Amino acid sequence: MPEPTKKEENEVLAPAPAPPPEEPNKEKEAGTAPVKEPNKEKEAGTAPAKEPNKEKEAGTAPAKEPNKEKEAGTSPGKEWSIGESPAGEEQDKQNANSQLSILFVEKPQGGTVKVGENITFIAKVKAEDLLRKPTVKWFKGKWMDLASKAGKHLQLKETFERHSRVYTFEMQIIKAKENYAGNYRCEVTYKDKFDSCSFDLEVLESTGTTPNIDIRSAFKRSGEGQDDAGELDFSGLLKRREVKPQEEQPEVDVWELLKNAKPSEYEKIAFQYGITDLRGMLRRLKRMRRVEKKSAAFARILDPAYQVDKGGRVRFVVELADPKLEVKWYKNGQEIRPSTKYIFEHKGCERIMFINNCVLTDDSEYYVTAGDEKCSTELFVREPPVMVTKQLEDTKAYCGERVELECEVSEDDANVKWFKNGEEIIPGPKSRYHIRVEGKKHILIIDGATKADSAEYSVMTTGGQSSAKLSVDLKPLKILTPLTDQTVNLGKEICLKCEVSENITGKWTKNGLPVQETDHLKIVHKGRIHKLVIANALVEDEGDYVFTPDDYSVTLPAKVHVVDPPKINLDGLDADNTVTVIAGNKLRLEIPISGEPPPKALWSRADKAIMEGSGRIRSENYPDSTTLVIDIAEKDDSGVYHINLKNEAGEAHASIKIKVVDIPDPPVAPNVTDVGDDWCIMTWDPPLYDGGSPILGYFIERKKKQSSRWMRLNFDLCKETIFEPKKMIEGVAYEVRIFAVNAVGISKPSMPSKPFVPLAVTSPPTLLTVDSVTDTTVTMKWRPPDQIGAAGLDGYVLEYCFEGTDDWIAANTELIEKTKFTITGLPTDSRIYVRVKAVNAAGASEPKYYSQPILVKEIIEAPKIRIPRHLKQTYIRRVGEAINLVIPFQGKPRPELIWTKDGAPIDKNQINIRNSETDTIVFIRKAERSHSGKYDLQVKVEKFVETASIDIRVIDRPGPPQLVKIEDVWGENVALSWTPPRDDGNTAITGYTIQKADKKSMEWFTVIEHYHRTSATITELVIGNEYYFRVFAENMCGLSEDATMTKESAVIAKDGKIYKNPVYEDFDFTEAPMFTQPLVNTYAVAGYNATLNCSVRGNPKPKITWMKNKVVIKDDPRYRMFSNQGVCTLEIRKPSPYDGGTYCCKAVNDLGTVEIECKLEVKGGLSFCRLLLQGVPPNIIDSYLRDLHSSNPEE
Repeated sequence: MPEPTKKEENEVLAPAPAPPPEEPNKEKEAGTAPVKEPNKEKEAGTAPAKEPNKEKEAGTAPAKEPNKEKEAGTSPGKEWSIGESPAGEEQDKQNANSQLSILFVEKPQGGTVKVGENITFIAKVKAEDLLRKPTVKWFKGKWMDLASKAGKHLQLKETFERHSRVYTFEMQIIKAKENYAGNYRCEVTYKDKFDSCSFDLEVLESTGTTPNIDIRSAFKRSGEGQDDAGELDFSGLLKRREVKPQEEQPEVDVWELLKNAKPSEYEKIAFQYGITDLRGMLRRLKRMRRVEKKSAAFARILDPAYQVDKGGRVRFVVELADPKLEVKWYKNGQEIRPSTKYIFEHKGCERIMFINNCVLTDDSEYYVTAGDEKCSTELFVREPPVMVTKQLEDTKAYCGERVELECEVSEDDANVKWFKNGEEIIPGPKSRYHIRVEGKKHILIIDGATKADSAEYSVMTTGGQSSAKLSVDLKPLKILTPLTDQTVNLGKEICLKCEVSENITGKWTKNGLPVQETDHLKIVHKGRIHKLVIANALVEDEGDYVFTPDDYSVTLPAKVHVVDPPKINLDGLDADNTVTVIAGNKLRLEIPISGEPPPKALWSRADKAIMEGSGRIRSENYPDSTTLVIDIAEKDDSGVYHINLKNEAGEAHASIKIKVVDIPDPPVAPNVTDVGDDWCIMTWDPPLYDGGSPILGYFIERKKKQSSRWMRLNFDLCKETIFEPKKMIEGVAYEVRIFAVNAVGISKPSMPSKPFVPLAVTSPPTLLTVDSVTDTTVTMKWRPPDQIGAAGLDGYVLEYCFEGTDDWIAANTELIEKTKFTITGLPTDSRIYVRVKAVNAAGASEPKYYSQPILVKEIIEAPKIRIPRHLKQTYIRRVGEAINLVIPFQGKPRPELIWTKDGAPIDKNQINIRNSETDTIVFIRKAERSHSGKYDLQVKVEKFVETASIDIRVIDRPGPPQLVKIEDVWGENVALSWTPPRDDGNTAITGYTIQKADKKSMEWFTVIEHYHRTSATITELVIGNEYYFRVFAENMCGLSEDATMTKESAVIAKDGKIYKNPVYEDFDFTEAPMFTQPLVNTYAVAGYNATLNCSVRGNPKPKITWMKNKVVIKDDPRYRMFSNQGVCTLEIRKPSPYDGGTYCCKAVNDLGTVEIECKLEVKGGLSFCRLLLQGVPPNIIDSYLRDLHSSNPEE
């Protein structure tokens, strides 16, 4: 019986999707193949599923396609191959593992790839329950491990994601070839777990047929002398190799030769039959021999394979060693039960099973069990070859016609495949190819033939083939109605229509680009008429349209021009087309426009065009918009702006109102119309400019006059122009201001109002007394009210009435600010009553009456001069400063004043003297040294005379020292001495400043400042240099303008000169105490701390003793004494009038004693404090209090 090897090889090595049928003689070989392969089957063990059917389908029998699906979907098939196959134990393990848990989380899926392209298959395995990486293998077919084939056409990759704990395995096929198509399998193994998945790869554009390959080609090494040497291959089993024509030789069973030959003859047989993979052949031969072993249950086992024709009957026979054993028959793992199809017979130890009327589904694996043993076989059901009885005929047709290619075969409803240029034709619902079968007649129908259908068509059966050529030509084409150019308005319909002589398809292009049908654009083809319809024309629809009939070189062109009158889109603006912009901001107003061709836009305002450019107000034009740009909008930019659009289709006009809004102007300063003790009434006028937006309200702020911190009074807008601030402190001066608020923001503040003081009516003035009386006048004076209110008062009203009447006459038409007034125009010897009222913003106070009538008759008052306290000492001023001395005096009638300087009359050209009834003023605009001296004032009233003296000293900067000498030079030191300046500037010299200069550069540098002695030693001079020195004198006005320089220079000799230590006499630093700053007479206010200060020097440090009225102050808690750096201070805590008196500071050391005194007056009472706070000089207050005491001795 012929060997099954070739059938196996042909079936395994034929993964092409559409192979042509084999020659009859090869079909015969395939039909008788499974007889001589028992040893191989024994070596591989018993496989649970059937694989040869798949190989037969890929090789010769297209009718066997369902079996392939069955094999791929159920269990792994039995591997009939030339290379190594897994042992039976491994197959059993795979069968067991198939029932375990699934390892794949993502299985590789089948795919399609074109020749030359890449494709990647991905498998993912969950590693949560795995302690190590699983083992993954990739196979092609059933047995070919692809790990050894990795190279430039096949790459295997694996990665691990730590976060998801998933292993990813990838197989990438690079530059696929047609022979890579077929079934692949991925297997994953981890300990006792196993999982596998099969998938298909389809390579498109594959041509040609699959030749038969025998065992000798299977064991030839890939790449030996072939064109594809070094590329991805599958050991020759998966390649489509070119079959060279050979002389027909009788078929030889090589396996039978090898099994019966000696090992020394293996190489000779392999060389004779062209087997180059001798090692692989020997490994398989070794396994075949190893499998042959004696069975304990079977005396004779099943043949490795059986073959039967479709519809025939097959007989399986086994012989048992023990006839008592129970026998069971199985097909693909399912037990077979007796039936009309399956018949069982027992003949002694033989057990026979008949299968009647075999069909293709019976093509499967069968095995029989006896006890614990089993043996298996394969059944191959072969269909008889189908022959072509009527050949195809060459045909010619025109495009668009229906073409039918017809042939007849030897059997009804036979499986026939059609091919076009070697590629199988697969009919479908969307295919233009249809196959009609009428018994033995098979017809290929092509609807609407095209030139692409011109090809060689062939039909193939299992027993023959036939081919014919189809030629499809075009019919002559005539243009019945050409396309015409069109000009349409925007939004109108565009209809391009043409008519040709044939009902053919065509393509529309616009500006050289294909036109795609959309909802907007419709392409209509009815018979010979072709239309392109655009319902609403757009600007984008303009262009050159061309209709080109398919398969013809004729073109039908037409131009479409879309025009549109200009339009201005103001939908984004308000109803009145008003645009509001805040002043200072940039306005960029973009107005959409439309029109075809794009219109030209012109902006204007008040008949003045706004040009494009870089101005502050400019326009910018674009095809679909026009823009008005205003940089830093101003108030004057408000107005109406016009837009004019124009193109060849028409014109458009529009107006836009630009409104520039800003914060309002600040209001005018408010007026305070009424004032109370803690409130006021304020009014104001609205701002002149509201910023283009209505005023929403006002914010009011106030502050104390002496403060810079404003406080907001209202947080809700005040709608009116009147407001009443409250909760103010009486007597404190306030200012208020206003902010105006509109929709844009808050204005700047208004100018502050005039200062006002919340006040109430004061108490009556006090101490109304007669100051002087003449024959026609009466001068009254008084004191401010005790309760003025912290805001003060506006003035006074002085009224009088004659004795015996009640008619009060106002002596002053305007308020009196002073507390003294002269009533004039009175009759001599008349008597009058006088009263005074204090007036402020709250009104007039209660009047203060003079207790008795006043006789209008002049009274002589002796003169008295009130020298201010600061003039009781020497009055010092610098040259150029102004001197302004005010000396009050008293006396009636008006005294006569005489000024003298150093006993001589004053030169009024240099010194200005101004006299009034109560004081005299000495004024010098620019003081000079000559103005220094003693000034005497004489006040004379008739025979009464009062005199006073004032010492004025005008000081200036001193002159330079008289002479500067270098007394000695030693080492790095120079001893200098000088004499004081002749001119001390009319004041004591306070110090000297010494400078040095190197003879080379003569640049002066200060060495010592504020030096009090007339000799000094300059140290740290540079050896080898020659120095000059100069000295400035200094007093309280500053340094002298010039300096006195040494006539000689001091040379600092270099090393080697013998230094002679100068001899110094000890200086006596002892000094008797001396006050450098005396005590000054002081006024103190009762209840407020007072201090007395003076400064003293002396060596040894003197002891300081304070005395009051010649009594030593000691251990009195009301006094605190300080002494710091010679400054002595006595602090009197909250003095009372009792603490007034003469205070003395006494300094004592071993060299002497010195004392200095001053007077302290403690003024008590509210009136004194109030007058002092109002700025009244203390001497005036003192005079007033003396007068008060003299006029009211009882009080």
